[in-house]
Amino acid sequence: MIISMNVMVQKNLKLKPYASGYHLVTDQILEAIPEISQIQTGFLQVFIQHTSAALTINENADPTVRSDFQTFVNELIPETYPRFIHTYEGSDDMPAHIKASFFDSSLQIPITSGKLNLGIWQGIYLCEFRMRASARRLVLTAFGIGK
Repeated sequence: MIISMNVMVQKNLKLKPYASGYHLVTDQILEAIPEISQIQTGFLQVFIQHTSAALTINENADPTVRSDFQTFVNELIPETYPRFIHTYEGSDDMPAHIKASFFDSSLQIPITSGKLNLGIWQGIYLCEFRMRASARRLVLTAFGIGK
């Protein structure tokens, strides 16, 4: 008879302030929630508590992908768009909110045998859309069947 137990753990992670851009934060997330290793089958949900930054999963090896993301998104949603009226915190205010809505505020990643089941070339990005952002807060929730 195999007895398994349900595992659920939630942690808060405060990331350091980053410059505008796309930053791999996979390792920081894994360091913040080592309890993942106790989950045989489950999920990790990562939620960002901000409206001017976002999360996404993409290429974890070639940094030019992150650079191209920034170039394309900044051209798609320029800070110089003359019709924005929500500019209380600067010219990057409204563009940051729109960019964040194009990406995700949360991600759900499978956990298999105590590890995130990401593809070989996948990593978790913090998408920072503000020029002078503060530290960003993530809520990490791991749940599943224990080993």
